[in-house]
Amino acid sequence: MTASQQEQLRAEIVGLVDKIGPGRSSLIPILEDIKRRYRAVDDEAMQVVADMLDIHPVEVYSVASFYAFLHGAPQGVNVIRLCRTLSCDFAGKEAVADALRDELGIDFGESTDDGLFTLEWASCIGMCDQGPALLLNDEVHTRVSPDDVRALVATRRSAGKEG
Repeated sequence: MTASQQEQLRAEIVGLVDKIGPGRSSLIPILEDIKRRYRAVDDEAMQVVADMLDIHPVEVYSVASFYAFLHGAPQGVNVIRLCRTLSCDFAGKEAVADALRDELGIDFGESTDDGLFTLEWASCIGMCDQGPALLLNDEVHTRVSPDDVRALVATRRSAGKEG
């Protein structure tokens, strides 16, 4: 990260702290905002957040690494999380997982080379009675079929990097 990028990051985090608040309770909302803006929470961002909130950097890292939605790895513009619970298994999750792999050309835990998609498992998204279920960014999709996967991916691809 260049000095200019570090200054910009610091300024944005200062703005977030001013907006959300300087307390420990602001940590998760600030990390969520950083993740939304940059699609990653890197070491530099965690250090700046720690400095701004006056907490130890290991605390910031612990929170960022504990919550799957905040982990530090860069993600695509469109993050697809497929529920992997037993109820989604019974509803046909494997066929949906296979369709996702085929359409995206990646496996779970990977991102496409163009940066448009990241494919992840979710422990549960709370839609056990409507499986198989997935999250596409913040959108919940239920009773998903392989044909639905193809349509969702095609729609996002045609939208391009705007997500």
